[in-house]
Amino acid sequence: MTTPPTVRAFFQPSTWTLTYVVYDASTGDALLVDPALDYEPRASVLSFEALDEVLDFVGEQKLNLHAVVDTHVHADHLTAMHEVKKRLQIPSLISERVIGVQEVFGDLFKFAPDRMARDGSQFDQLIRDKQPMQFGSLALTALPTPGHTPACQSLMIGDAVFTGDTLFMPDSGTGRCDFPKGSAADLYDGIQNELYTLDDATRVFVGHDYQPHGRELQYETTIGAQKQNNTMLPADISKDDFVQKREARDATLAAPNLLFQSVQYNVNAGVLPDPGGFLRIPLRIKDGE
Repeated sequence: MTTPPTVRAFFQPSTWTLTYVVYDASTGDALLVDPALDYEPRASVLSFEALDEVLDFVGEQKLNLHAVVDTHVHADHLTAMHEVKKRLQIPSLISERVIGVQEVFGDLFKFAPDRMARDGSQFDQLIRDKQPMQFGSLALTALPTPGHTPACQSLMIGDAVFTGDTLFMPDSGTGRCDFPKGSAADLYDGIQNELYTLDDATRVFVGHDYQPHGRELQYETTIGAQKQNNTMLPADISKDDFVQKREARDATLAAPNLLFQSVQYNVNAGVLPDPGGFLRIPLRIKDGE
């Protein structure tokens, strides 16, 4: 396409999550990035209000939704990927590096291979790093930006890049790197080599906005603004300084509220590995004093 894609953002306040419909207004070709389900943890109930709002917009605009794409295996909300696929019969996509994440969490949750495959086959297509893909008039290229998780990709669509949990708004910095196989050094390399080499005018759409100091919702910035103002990783910070800063910050963070619920669901493409609608929650017993 010759004109920049139109981006419609949807915000889920309970998990601070941004979902994006990216589309060519002239053709109606569209992609869905990082859709979320509503989940109430005390009663362990899934619902579809957030997703219904997104799909209502798709229908109202008469968009031709080609695929649903997750930037990574989310650890703080439950993906709507499978529900979208079921309703619209469109393919689900994620990085081919998801296989490594499946190995880690398959072992953690003790899922047998016949309950949760560890070859990425739950997803309809595994995206290779730098693989160019065409969806009607929309061109997508996945940029490797691991670090928050080993399977993170940033999605370049036209003049816009969707960074998931790699980069947040400049006043929020970057994603944490203390999940299994996470790496602050890898995050630095991915941002510096894949994102900060893009044109400064490239639009950046983030995966979460935590609204620091109570400010209004923000989800769009530019590569130039990130390079100059990102509180955690400005372009001129050294790798050693960033790693020290990121790891010190991560050491203060609690686990995400929905970590165990989300990961086992999302790494299996939005399907529960256990039959009968059950989640597995590991129990850890704290050592006595």
